[in-house]
Amino acid sequence: MNLEHLRLFQRIVELGSFASAARDLGLSTTTVSERLAALERDMGTVLLNRTTRSLSVTDAGRTLLEGIGPLLEEADALTARIRFGAETLSGSIRISAPSDLGRTTISQIIDAFISEHPAVSVELLLSDGYVDIVGGGIDIALRFGDIPDRTLRMRKLRAARRIVCASPEYIARHGCPATPAELKNHLCLLMRFGQMLDNQWQFGAGERAQSVLVQGRLISNDGHLVRQWCLAGRGIALKSNFDVAADLNAGRLVPLLSDYAAPDTALQMLFPPSRAQPQRMKALAEAIARTLNQLDLQ
Repeated sequence: MNLEHLRLFQRIVELGSFASAARDLGLSTTTVSERLAALERDMGTVLLNRTTRSLSVTDAGRTLLEGIGPLLEEADALTARIRFGAETLSGSIRISAPSDLGRTTISQIIDAFISEHPAVSVELLLSDGYVDIVGGGIDIALRFGDIPDRTLRMRKLRAARRIVCASPEYIARHGCPATPAELKNHLCLLMRFGQMLDNQWQFGAGERAQSVLVQGRLISNDGHLVRQWCLAGRGIALKSNFDVAADLNAGRLVPLLSDYAAPDTALQMLFPPSRAQPQRMKALAEAIARTLNQLDLQ
């Protein structure tokens, strides 16, 4: 089985045409056709149905495509170990993270990691909404709270707290709410998660549990932007302590309603189900877990 023919087949499917794959790989379309034909002879079956106008993958082609990724990754990793030494990590990693945590802490961890492992490339995807980890080809995902998809492999990190906070400037102009109910008289900065507007803030636990409907003039689906609005004195925010710990420690933000804090939620690291994890992904996952668990949080 020729690995370069497998890479070619994978690229044809990704780009959707022989001509696009040829341009991408610097080959002629004739060479692409000949190499695919050679791969189909080796496999003993047709992998692609093609006409002058369309290209579709056969059942056999889909089966082969599913196995190509891990096979080529292992081949690349083996080549790197032979060329550069047994401890060399190589290959690509796709990470999904919440926008605020991703722009600050996770990006810094990645910077340090790729400096130590120059043969590794990392793609960081930021989103505070739902992400299809399997369909999106995500290797590692970070998410707060309960995860409804029980097919994913999960690793719990440290507990996270949601903190109501505001800037000293906002407090000087509008004062501090003494109870959660008084938030109704304040400008709150709201997050949108897909179709859901997070305007029902939870406080306390057990008999002290209460829910407050808040309102505000600024809404975003980007947690980083909400934090920037809060720092600028535009309103009160409900943020994870992972996101605002540095601001609280520096006095840029002030915690509010600390006596009414809701129960902690977990920050979790997620992995696709039943997928072998290459060493580079294990190493980055360990670096992320170690750093997050050592953060100085309020």
